[in-house]
Amino acid sequence: MNVADVFKNNEQWITDKLAINPDYFTELAKGQTPEFLYIGCSDSRVTAEDLMGIKPGEAFVHRNVANLVNNVDLNVMTVLNYSVRHLKVKHVVVCGHYNCGGVKAAMQPADMGILNPWLRNIRDVYRTHKDELNAIEDEGKRYDRLVELNVQEQCVNLLKTAAIQQAITERGLTVHGWVFDIRTGKLIDLKLDFKAVLKDIKEIYDLY
Repeated sequence: MNVADVFKNNEQWITDKLAINPDYFTELAKGQTPEFLYIGCSDSRVTAEDLMGIKPGEAFVHRNVANLVNNVDLNVMTVLNYSVRHLKVKHVVVCGHYNCGGVKAAMQPADMGILNPWLRNIRDVYRTHKDELNAIEDEGKRYDRLVELNVQEQCVNLLKTAAIQQAITERGLTVHGWVFDIRTGKLIDLKLDFKAVLKDIKEIYDLY
């Protein structure tokens, strides 16, 4: 595919949408009221709308390498605060995926240049759960588990923020940890008990 193909595809997409609903773009331009903030990986194979089966306007989306929620990353913090405090989303999702290149790269003994400080966040997740991960002999299964634990830790990072704490207390916002199995297409809910996690960490991280 080249650039010209992209613009041809866009024209066809417009035609298809208007054939179904002549007011499609007029309605789309009125504004957005998404119920989800989706924080996922930048991997080109993992697109939020496709795997969730949703339409434009139904999810506010932020993607970065290995779906990290880093408190010093102004990009993810801006997206988080805007979607939670202004758009009033009801659900915040961190979605990782198996076969994540970022997770695997983080565990390679190599100098990754500018990626080093970013990927170190994943190494920190490994360090925190080292005993569990080192007990898994199969390398593929070990990486799968690291993907899950990385999602869990990024959700905990969400719970450390004032915006999330306020929204949970005032209007019942819910945090979710998901993994997309790229080998089967299945979306997996890790069913993590974030109410218990928040209760456990609030002594230290209480901001609201």
